[in-house]
Amino acid sequence: MGPTAAGKTAIAATLVEHGPFEIVSVDSALVFRCLDIGTGKPGPELLARAPHRLIDIRDPHERYSAGEFCRDALNAIAHIRASGRVPLLAGGTGLYFRALEQGLAVLPGSNPEIRAGIEREAVRAGWSAMHARLARIDPTSARRIHASDPQRIERALEVHALTGRPMSELLARGRRGAFDGPVCRIIVEPSDRSVLHRDIAKRFAGMLDAGLIDEVRGLRRRWPLTEHSASMRLVGYRQVWAHLEGECSRSEMTERAIAATRQLARRQLTWLRADRAAVRIDCHAPDAVRRVAASADSFLARVAHPPTA
Repeated sequence: MGPTAAGKTAIAATLVEHGPFEIVSVDSALVFRCLDIGTGKPGPELLARAPHRLIDIRDPHERYSAGEFCRDALNAIAHIRASGRVPLLAGGTGLYFRALEQGLAVLPGSNPEIRAGIEREAVRAGWSAMHARLARIDPTSARRIHASDPQRIERALEVHALTGRPMSELLARGRRGAFDGPVCRIIVEPSDRSVLHRDIAKRFAGMLDAGLIDEVRGLRRRWPLTEHSASMRLVGYRQVWAHLEGECSRSEMTERAIAATRQLARRQLTWLRADRAAVRIDCHAPDAVRRVAASADSFLARVAHPPTA
């Protein structure tokens, strides 16, 4: 686990080349097909050396929930174990990690008619007004969900419409679908956040040089996307979309995207800070890969030969 731009993919790929591992991606951006540049998706050469499960499994106009991730991840883990290999979960989507380890509350499925009604109302009133409405019926969820997150606002309103109960109340009840088995949690994070910030700026500049703007143009032509599509709400894509809509210049778009990526990294680090049991390794340390590998090897040894009473 680790924040964006911490080098998780490269470290995981190295482990696969030297150990009995197979990677399961824990990344809400990599699930989308054709979003390659702006997600930092592993290229064909790396994937040939270190295949990843759960990437390129949804079209850009589709949705993918934490519940679907849990189902798919548990299936992938079972298949990897059956082949005699070790599942290596790598990514930065904290919600997915939490859902897999703790399970998910039992919530109703999506209802297209209710969602369409919520979206029509949002077009008329704006998502800020929808967030204010959520605050009236489910203040706990409203405090947790940012006013600029239409996907989660919509889901909370939909659950209330379907059940007549606040989603926060349902989330507080029993959970299901948690992973069962020994886990070694390794966090790669920067000891100097300013270095991570430089890496973020450098990486986004590289994405622009690689054709990110043209990638988004192509996505807009090929798929029925809007600014509220889950894929186009991703950091980087959201700012390029605004640029193509004429809302900001290229330089302003670049500044916004870098700032948003830094904010994402800060949120990820805040979430990771609560994990007291994880092994923590400086992602910029010269021996970071060796230390991650040593932690993984130690864990596998303990699992293979547990101590006796």
